[in-house]
Amino acid sequence: MVATKIDGRAFAETVRQDVARHVAQLRSDHGVTPGLAVVLVGEDPASEVYVRNKGKQTRECGMASFEHKLDAATSEAELLGLIDRLNADPSVHGILVQLPLPLHIESNKILNAIDPAKDVDGFHISNVGLLGTGQKAMVPCTPLGCLMLLRHHHGKLDGLNAVVLGRSNIVGKPMAQLLLRDNCTVTIAHSHSRDLESIVRSADIVIVAVGRPEILTGDWIRPGATVIDVGINRIERDGKTKLVGDVHFDSAADMAGAITPVPGGVGPMTIACLLANTLTACCRAKGLPEPSSLTA
Repeated sequence: MVATKIDGRAFAETVRQDVARHVAQLRSDHGVTPGLAVVLVGEDPASEVYVRNKGKQTRECGMASFEHKLDAATSEAELLGLIDRLNADPSVHGILVQLPLPLHIESNKILNAIDPAKDVDGFHISNVGLLGTGQKAMVPCTPLGCLMLLRHHHGKLDGLNAVVLGRSNIVGKPMAQLLLRDNCTVTIAHSHSRDLESIVRSADIVIVAVGRPEILTGDWIRPGATVIDVGINRIERDGKTKLVGDVHFDSAADMAGAITPVPGGVGPMTIACLLANTLTACCRAKGLPEPSSLTA
């Protein structure tokens, strides 16, 4: 068996095109331009690249991009003041604070200061609660991207057994909630799970988000299962730095029915879903219909 490679780059491009089309219609019909504010504190090189890419893709979709780059010595109070101003700014529909923050700033305090309606990362405790109780919420971008890929590949997910390997607040827990909403039977597995291999092998869908390179190998996978690899790890191999996922791709591809590669799988969907969330937030703020194809 040779697994179908799920092309996240190609699907992310269709999402961006869909967002751009809706943005153009919003501007034409209602004179409204969705706006995304991204806040970066400090000079972490990886974060700077990520923020730059977000700004570029935001503008390419016809949205307004507001980038706030603050010195690493910025105080927690100063950052909270900026969040307050962005919350009150009607031209800003989405707010994202790039993580990690400097150690002197408490991340949860900052994330929970963002207006939940503008919380396009879906990290505010109110959105976590809304998602967990099946209500309308802003959904974290990476799990939303995974769900879109699964729906595109499978169609309906009703009745499928899904195992989420990893229980983080950013991916594992919201991913499980989204799968439950699509009527999967869901197990969250982690490092303390007993007989982890047999749990994973029972799954029709395996989502792996543990942050450990190539931890999941093909002999754990049920033949024909769909494998979604959320991990992005840099390793040294043959004297070169290489990006790999949490799944050992070659051995997994021999068993799975479909699998996301790293890079080129889930990663591109994260920014695409950030744009989709910003559009959704704008539509909700204006009382306009939100595009169902871009929401959970």
